[in-house]
Amino acid sequence: MRIAEIMHRCAFTDCYPIDKNKVRVNLRTGKDIDEVYIIHGDPYTPHITGESEWRGERELMENSLELRSHKMFHIILNPEYKREQYYFELHSKDEVMYYLEDDFYQPEEMNLSGKTYQYFIFPWLNPSDVFQVPEWVEDTIWYQIFPDRYCRGDMGEKRVEVKPWKCEEDMSYWDNYGGDIKGIISKLDYMKDLGITGLYLTPIFDSNSNHKYNTSDYKKIDSDFGSEEDLKELIEEAHKRGIRIMLDAVFNHSGRDFAPWRDVLQNGKNSPYYNWFFIQQWPIETDHTKEWYKSYYSFAFASGMPKLNTNNPEVIEYIISLCKHWVTDLHIDGIRFDVGNEVSHTFLKAARRELKIINPELYLLGEIWRDSISWLQGDEYDSVMNYPFLESINDFWVHKNRTANEFMYSMNRCYTLYQEQVNGVLFNCLDSHDVPRAFTRCGSMDVFFQQLAILLTMQGSPSLYYGTEIAMSGGQDPINRKCMPWEEIEEGKYQEITGQVKQLIAIRREYSQTKCPYIEWVNHEGTRLIHYCKKNEDTNEIMNILINAEEKDIVIGTFEHILFARHYEEGIIKAGGVVIGIGFNNFQ
Repeated sequence: MRIAEIMHRCAFTDCYPIDKNKVRVNLRTGKDIDEVYIIHGDPYTPHITGESEWRGERELMENSLELRSHKMFHIILNPEYKREQYYFELHSKDEVMYYLEDDFYQPEEMNLSGKTYQYFIFPWLNPSDVFQVPEWVEDTIWYQIFPDRYCRGDMGEKRVEVKPWKCEEDMSYWDNYGGDIKGIISKLDYMKDLGITGLYLTPIFDSNSNHKYNTSDYKKIDSDFGSEEDLKELIEEAHKRGIRIMLDAVFNHSGRDFAPWRDVLQNGKNSPYYNWFFIQQWPIETDHTKEWYKSYYSFAFASGMPKLNTNNPEVIEYIISLCKHWVTDLHIDGIRFDVGNEVSHTFLKAARRELKIINPELYLLGEIWRDSISWLQGDEYDSVMNYPFLESINDFWVHKNRTANEFMYSMNRCYTLYQEQVNGVLFNCLDSHDVPRAFTRCGSMDVFFQQLAILLTMQGSPSLYYGTEIAMSGGQDPINRKCMPWEEIEEGKYQEITGQVKQLIAIRREYSQTKCPYIEWVNHEGTRLIHYCKKNEDTNEIMNILINAEEKDIVIGTFEHILFARHYEEGIIKAGGVVIGIGFNNFQ
């Protein structure tokens, strides 16, 4: 038995409460392990049974997820007295070992007289320790908008020079096209018709850039986008249509024109805002052709984005007061924190504590691109942008030699990183304003729809970047931020594409198994035929999703009811095809 591959701690994602009554226990093992039993019970049962030694109940754990080099076993326990003591019984062929907190033991070592056994102990299921996430997010289909490029609603004079509206690739980084909040309001019915139930806006506060990630005034809507009254109208009209609103919060750094930063540049150490930033030396070098970055920290060596000190109590109070206004007076539903892994844990804990008092269902989303466990312990973010999910999907099509099993390993890894509650509200996407557009990255309409089918049938909260519904193209910034081609859309140019996207969204909304955490992977040995099943936990109805990433047609079988299909005919899924159906009859 390869005991070095077996890992468990009674903490973090290995053992945690999923609600006020249940505890989930996960165990990672090597692939040589065939079965795992957990022996568990209340640690104090001898006090009421009269027995001299503690003895637990033995239960078989479920082999739930397979990774490239490991297996994941899990069980959900319902401790009657809110406490749980446990250890594991491991089987590998004819060998049996016991795994306790301190070591591994042979069967004959488990009944030694005078031995003190160090069992794993979950001490108490405190309701306040349960990671509570907003339940509505799991049912939400997001639509991300970059306001300057979405729709121009106010045709009046703008503060900046506005380029003619065009959906072309010859745009520069600094171009402005005049999209605004009123334009977004005018397209709410369009979003509702798509099936969208959540709207995420990139920053809308005062700034001299088109992207607004260099904030000048956090208390003022950028005048080129509109006013606070326009924002209130957008939120009210969106809510009427069942669409939630999430704003982008840029608190890791400000812009060069932020009043406290200007005060620091003018008054130096005498400025009351000097400690609002991470200043390394005085005087500050303002000539950005020189080594300015030795004077102060910024976001990613961007001289116009000085880094805010979110450890400073004054900064924390200032930011939280802004958020309280958005939640209390504007009635927003979520906040996305830009560069969410660089703001301080101190700030995030305080923000969650105070904002959740106002609205317990407020969605707090962090922009973090890698493993985010440090921010997902239940006292900071509810979720993060799930870029590992996107990268797992993308890499399968980049690496043409990878099999469907390797895709399974990669996807399963994404769902072992966090607690089950978090997995249900992870912000899953195929593209965003920070990466090339899905259609350009996929390289073909076939791969585009295969990946979109995965997005909309996997656990998590799926998001479409504006224009994804028409397979808009675009590489790296700024080309991934092109204007929406409304004239072409209204002329019906993209009707067929949008119709298929609507089908997939409708499946997501109608069939609860698409959100279900439990997934059964079907192994088509050595092929690139991705096949997984999702079961409705109430009706036991099974949905099959098959994606043919081979360069040849594959005979698979028929369905009692096909929900979505491309390149599928009479039991054959053609190269580049995808089919989602109920009642699968396998020919093989």
